Amino acid sequence: MASKTNTPLALFLALNLLFFALASGCTTCPTPTPGPKPKPSGGTCPRDALKLGVCANVLGSLLGLVVGNPPVKPCCSLIEGLVDLEAAVCLCTAIKANILGINLNVPLSLSLLLNVCSKKVPKGFQCA
Repeated sequence: MASKTNTPLALFLALNLLFFALASGCTTCPTPTPGPKPKPSGGTCPRDALKLGVCANVLGSLLGLVVGNPPVKPCCSLIEGLVDLEAAVCLCTAIKANILGINLNVPLSLSLLLNVCSKKVPKGFQCA
């Protein structure tokens, strides 16, 4: 009776040894190479970045500098109709050039402004 219960166990162990030997037996396996580095965003801003100074009121109120509802319409109307990448490039340019007149945390400010205008920061986008 003991041989009937040991047979499946022995078969299981033998198959495991066989599979582990095959899986780890690769001696000439190619080493994985890292993928290409992400390219900087190739987007351009089709709007005049100087006009984005109206976004300072929106950003100031979002950061708690102004009491009341932020006047989002003038800022959001400037980036309305742009795809997310173009809007991000425009606002990034305005923030980096300090057109808004406030020293800011660039990634946070960009994200706040895009979110309030129903836009998203494109995946992998870095305001550099």
